[in-house]
Amino acid sequence: MFIIERLPLKDNFNIKIKILNEFGKIPEKSHKDDIGYDLYADNDYTIDPGKVVLVNLGISIQLPKNLGGFVLPRSGLATKHLISPINSPGLIDPGYTGELMVPLMNYSDVTYTVKRHERIAQLVAI
Repeated sequence: MFIIERLPLKDNFNIKIKILNEFGKIPEKSHKDDIGYDLYADNDYTIDPGKVVLVNLGISIQLPKNLGGFVLPRSGLATKHLISPINSPGLIDPGYTGELMVPLMNYSDVTYTVKRHERIAQLVAI
C-alpha cells in the first residue's frame, strides 16, 4: 500500500508521507497548535525491562531540502511507563526516505506492550 499525504508546515513547506503497509498511520497533531506530530506503532511490540525494541512506524517521509526532523519522546509514555526513545532526540536528515523506526527503551522493571497505533513519539520539523 503506497499512499502519499502531506503534512503542512509553516512558510508553505510540506512533509511528504508515504504509507508502507496496511497498518502505517499518518502522523497527526493532538491539538491544532501543537508543534509535534504524533508517531504511531504499526504493530504490537513487547518490550521487556531494560531492553530496547525497534518499533516500525509503517511510513516513510520526505522532508524539504532545508529541513530536518527530530523524533522526540512523548511525555506521557515516558512518565507513566518509563518508555522512551533511546536515541532521543533522533535526527532525520532531509535525504533519508526509508521507513521510520523508533528504538524504544523500557526503563521500568515490568514488561510493556506497545499496541498497534499507539502514539510512541513525536516528529518535529526543524
